[in-house]
Amino acid sequence: MSEARTGLGIVIGVAKPDQVTFESKRPISLGEYVILQYGGGRVLGLIERSSITSDALGPAIRNYEEAFESRQVAEANKRDKSYKGHVRILGLLEDLKRGRGIIPSLPPEPGTEVYEATLEDLAKVFAPEGQQWLGVGRLLRNSEVAAKVNIDKVVSRHLAILAMTGMGKSNLVSLLAKEVARINGTMVIFDYHDDYSTLDMGRNSNLMDARINPRMLAPEKLAAVIEIQENASNQMHVLREAFTQDVRQRKGDDFWNALIEGVRAVGAEQKMYRETAAKVEDKIEDARRKFSNILDPGLSDPLAMIKNGKINVINLVELTERQANIAVSYYLEEMLDDRKRATRNKTSQNSSEPRVPVRFTAPVLVVVEEAHIFIPKEEDTETKYFAGKVAREGRKFGLGLVIVSQRPRGIDANILSQMGSLAVMRIIQQDDQMQISAASESLSRDLIEQLPSLNPGEAVFTGQWVNLPTFVKVDEVKERKIGGDQKAVEQWKQLSQIREASKEAAESYIPSGYLQD
Repeated sequence: MSEARTGLGIVIGVAKPDQVTFESKRPISLGEYVILQYGGGRVLGLIERSSITSDALGPAIRNYEEAFESRQVAEANKRDKSYKGHVRILGLLEDLKRGRGIIPSLPPEPGTEVYEATLEDLAKVFAPEGQQWLGVGRLLRNSEVAAKVNIDKVVSRHLAILAMTGMGKSNLVSLLAKEVARINGTMVIFDYHDDYSTLDMGRNSNLMDARINPRMLAPEKLAAVIEIQENASNQMHVLREAFTQDVRQRKGDDFWNALIEGVRAVGAEQKMYRETAAKVEDKIEDARRKFSNILDPGLSDPLAMIKNGKINVINLVELTERQANIAVSYYLEEMLDDRKRATRNKTSQNSSEPRVPVRFTAPVLVVVEEAHIFIPKEEDTETKYFAGKVAREGRKFGLGLVIVSQRPRGIDANILSQMGSLAVMRIIQQDDQMQISAASESLSRDLIEQLPSLNPGEAVFTGQWVNLPTFVKVDEVKERKIGGDQKAVEQWKQLSQIREASKEAAESYIPSGYLQD
C-alpha cells in the first residue's frame, strides 16, 4: 500500500523544464527530495538551495532596538516569513525507478502542488535491488532510506573521491573495500600514508609492501628508485652505460654485483666519469641496503603478491615520492597488461589461438590515494601516464580506477574528467570547486556552492554509480582502527605520566647511603 502524500508547498515565479521555485509551508533543507504532479506523471525534484526571509526583519533595519520591535511584529504575523525552495527537476519518477532520467519537455505551471517524497518512492530510486548495488549509508535528509551505489559502474567507468582532509575520504574507501570483500571481489589500494594497514577484512585482507624488480625497469626509472637526482646527467650517463642486457639477466645479489661491476668499468674506461661512477656505486649500495625489502631482483612475477578475491593493501609509506611514483606506475602497467591478456583469452576460447597465462581472471578495482601527487596537473609522471591509460582503456578490460584527493585543483583535468562517478565531500577552496564543476556535468553551480556546508561523513554522489545526484550520510567503518585526528593533549599527558612513574621507580632503587642530606 502506498504512503499518503504530504503537501509541502506551491510552485511560484518563473518555472523552467529543469528547475522551479516553490513557496514552502516550513523550512526546507538542502538535499531533500520532493514530488510534483505534471507532465503525465509524478516528477522527482531535489532541493539544491533554500532560503528564509522576513518582511519585518529585512536588511533595512538599522539598529538593535528596531530589530527587537520588528521581531515582535514578525512573531505576531503568520504571513511574515517566507520559506523558498529552489528545485532541480530530476525526471519522471517511474522512469527513474528503472534507471532512466526523462525530464518532461514542459515545465510545471505556477500553482502546481509540491509534495514531500515518500520513503517508498525514494527507496526504489536510491536503494535498488540487485547484487551490483552495494549499501554505503543512508540518505542525508531521509535517514530511513538506504543509499546504494552500483559497483559495476565504478569498475567500468571509474570514480573520484574528493574532499578536504578529515572529511571521510579514507572511510569511504574502507567502506567500499568492506563491501567488495563481502562479495569476494578483487581490490588493490595504494596506501601512501599508512591509512589502511589496520583495515580488518578478516581472511579477505592481504597487506603487503610495494615490491619492484629493478631488472625490469628502464634506466630512468631505476635511477629514480636508487635516488639519483633528475638533473644529475653525468650519473644518469654512467648508470645507462652500466645497465646492460647482460646485467638485466642476472638475478638476486648477482644483479647488484654485476651492476656495480658495470659502473666501475664505465669509470675505468671513461676517465672523465671516474668520480661520477664512484658516486653512482654509493647510490646503488645505499639503495641495496635501505630498500632491500622493496627492490627484489629475484622477483619474476610483479603481481604474484596480489591475491584474487581479496582487498590488497600495498604499503608505500617507506618510499620517497619518486620511488612511490615508480612503484604505482609499475603495478598499474602490469595489471592493465594482465587484464588485456585475460580479455584476449576469453575472446580466443573458440579459436586456435594459444591461451596466455594471466594473474587476474576477473575485474580488478584499483585505488590511488593522494592523486594530486601521483596524477598532477602540472607535471608528467609515470603514474599519470598509466593512470591515463587505465582511465581510457580500463572499461574494456575490467580494470577500474578510483582516485582520492583533498586537492582536486592539483589533479590532471583530463584524467579527472574521465571519472564517470564522483563522491564529493566538504570542499571550501574555490579553485577546487571550479575543478570539480568542470569535471562533472551532473553537479550544478548550486550544488557546488553548498559543498562547504557539508559535515564530516556527508557527501554528494553523482555520476553513473547512482541513479540520481544523492546526498548521503556515509556509514562509519568500525573495522578501520586509525585515521582520525591525533589526540595530542591526551598522548602528551600519558607520556608525562609514564616519565613521572619511571622517575619515581628509579629513585626508589637508589640506596639510602647515596642520598645527600
